[in-house]
Order: sequence, then C-alpha cells, then structure tokens
Amino acid sequence: MENYRLVPVVSMEELEMQLEALAVQINRDYEGKNPVVVGVLKGAFVFMADLVRRLSFPLEVDFVRLASYGTESETSGVVRITKDVEIPLKGRHVLIVEDIVDTGTTLAWYIERLREQEAASVKICALIDKHERRKVPVPLEYVGISIDKGFLVGYGLDFSEKFRHLPGIFEVEFMK
Repeated sequence: MENYRLVPVVSMEELEMQLEALAVQINRDYEGKNPVVVGVLKGAFVFMADLVRRLSFPLEVDFVRLASYGTESETSGVVRITKDVEIPLKGRHVLIVEDIVDTGTTLAWYIERLREQEAASVKICALIDKHERRKVPVPLEYVGISIDKGFLVGYGLDFSEKFRHLPGIFEVEFMK
C-alpha cells in the first residue's frame, strides 16, 4: 500500500445532504415503532452515529460484527458472527445500518438470521450501494449513494484498518 493516491469521490457536504434525506424517510417510516438500529461493525460506525443523531423517534442501538472476507478481498461465502447484538430482537422492528452492500452474500445471510429470531420487520439502510457487484438479491430500503466501482475509504470505510477517519469518501488508486 505504498504507491497509491486518494481521489475524492463524495465530499462531506454531499454526505450531509444524503444523511438529511435518509433521515426524513426513516423518521416517516419508523414513527411510533421504537426500533433497534443495528450497525454492522466496523465500517458503519461513523455513518450510523451521524444518522441516529438525525432521527426523531425513540430507538435502541446495538452492533453486530460479521466476517466473510477474512484476509481476502473477495467474500468466502461463509459468514461468521464475531460480535452479536445483545438486545433481544423478537417482535422488534430492526433497521440494519451498513457501510457498503456489494455482493449481498453476507447481508442476505444476516437478514435470514434475524427473521429466524422473529424480528417484526427488518429493513436495511446502506451508505453505499455497489449494485453492479450484487450476486445475491438484497432489499435496500434506504440508500445514501450508488457507486459502480472503485476501492473506497473514508467516513468509516477502511483498507487494512487505515483511512476510516477521513472526512468524505475517497477511491484508492494504486500506482504502477
């Protein structure tokens, strides 16, 4: 990771506008429901923090950490929970907050698990939808940004645990 440059893709101002638009939709849809907002660690933590501060209804927050990539850049297809939610979800409305949805494999597996736990409803809010990479259909009710390609970092997204702190989203361009 020595020869690269970071190319701005989404500014913090653009992210703020998307957060406001998402909050309007989510506030409308969840009014009176007291949902559990489940952030998928680690990538979604910045996005989720900014999002929940814009929500105007009672809610609870929890986190899950799912592993399907290991040290590879492509999913293995085998999903493991390395940190599970602690709030009982039976009968609860669940809003999953995810950083990027690409192949959909991991998220589809987790949605099925939540249905087995008898959640009243499960919806997904994704910061970034990479629909072109989708291998498994996943219903995304709330999407901040659709981006076709590129290796993205910043605003919680990382490369080998680096760059999560950057304001805005950047594409990593590797130099030859």
